[in-house]
Amino acid sequence: MGDILVGTSSWSERTLVHESGWYPRRTMKAAERIAYYAERFPLVEIDATSRFPPTPELARQWVERTPPGFTIDIDAWTLFTGAATLPDSLWEDLRTEVRPELRDRRRLYAGHLSRAGMKEAWARFRHAIEPLRESGRLGVVILRYPHWLKPGDTGRGLLLQARRGLGDLELVVELANPGWLDGSNCEATLSFLENHGLGLVCTDSAGDPPVVAATSDVAVVRFAGRRGDEVEWPGCYRYSPEELEAWVPKLRDLAGGDGWVHVLFANTYRDWAVSNAEELSALLAGCRA
Repeated sequence: MGDILVGTSSWSERTLVHESGWYPRRTMKAAERIAYYAERFPLVEIDATSRFPPTPELARQWVERTPPGFTIDIDAWTLFTGAATLPDSLWEDLRTEVRPELRDRRRLYAGHLSRAGMKEAWARFRHAIEPLRESGRLGVVILRYPHWLKPGDTGRGLLLQARRGLGDLELVVELANPGWLDGSNCEATLSFLENHGLGLVCTDSAGDPPVVAATSDVAVVRFAGRRGDEVEWPGCYRYSPEELEAWVPKLRDLAGGDGWVHVLFANTYRDWAVSNAEELSALLAGCRA
């Protein structure tokens, strides 16, 4: 039987730090907060790397501030997933690789860069997170593809670019467009992911129940909340004990054999994510007992 790691999508979200009372002191320094979090959970997702790629120095700080055995899942930079990217997030010395007529655009896309520029961007991202891999802290790199990316040659091509660009790192993909996993496309998508060593992010959210499947050694389940887009705060949903309990057998099935499951609570409003993570961990522990 594989293992199930449970954590949240942030240890530093503003309402968690300043409003929830989960941390013992509101004046805790960043290093103290991550250490406090890591004493209570074995896993965290860092999503800030989707907006700005990290530096090796920052990755080494994460290593130094967490204990051995702690696991960090990293969100891939949006430039790698076809999504709009902030031009300022591109390394300054690579900005000459953007086509001259596109350098003043408010949004940057991969197609704006030369082939050499994109190749270097992939290499720098890998280099930046190498301290996590070397220390055993790196879990998976999460590639979150935009809603407009439909199944087809373009979409599959983007996924294959990630596999080539990030080499042998453990990759998982979050496919926002429902067409990937609808009807007859579902089996083809799962087969494609499995054939290329790409894991699937199963997202529990408003709408239809997610497809729950493992296509690589690590499966990721994201609890995003079950309220629709009308709420002001996207993560403003707290799962009930009954909703969490219904997931226990599914998670155990996903972890069957030698697989790993990373469970990430993204309902990061106040202490709802950390509380739900604690509740699910207790349910899983009771299941093992």
